[in-house]
Amino acid sequence: MGIQDYFKRMKGGPRTLARPPVSELCFAWIGGFLGIFGVWWLNHFMGIQGNENLYLIGSFGASAVLIYGVPGGPLSQPRNVIGGHLISAIVGVGSYMLFPDNIPLASAVAVATAIAAMMATMTTHPPGGATALIAVISGDSVHDLGFMYALSPVLVGAIIMTAVAVIVNNFSSNPARHYPKYWI
Repeated sequence: MGIQDYFKRMKGGPRTLARPPVSELCFAWIGGFLGIFGVWWLNHFMGIQGNENLYLIGSFGASAVLIYGVPGGPLSQPRNVIGGHLISAIVGVGSYMLFPDNIPLASAVAVATAIAAMMATMTTHPPGGATALIAVISGDSVHDLGFMYALSPVLVGAIIMTAVAVIVNNFSSNPARHYPKYWI
């Protein structure tokens, strides 16, 4: 294969995306707001917050885009959201524990292994890669949790976000928005 053949593979095709109706934008906004606020509220209610928002994991923002903005997508389904975050958190914590003095290596191992583990378990959820990375690059507040990070805040937060998605997305009269398409 020559270099020209290689670059021909990248030409792509026509763009087929269409702007969603305003009602869909509203459902996505409401879901995103309630999902993230719900995660924060639990953090605050449990008295964990202090100076840190442990439950407001950056990868939950990316999950919100998927489960409230593209609820019919295969990577947005509950198995993927909950399983992807949980598996990736476990992998991330384990990677940090294996290489605590080499953050670049622990980060690369965490993300690469999380990708492979999610693919192997059919729980691929792209924000899971960030969840694994966060377990490595965060400070002592996350590192001190050890594997508890996978249960709380990650698992609890993913469940809250999924529950909000089930409630909000099913208020829509659009059957394409109804959530989930499948549970397992």
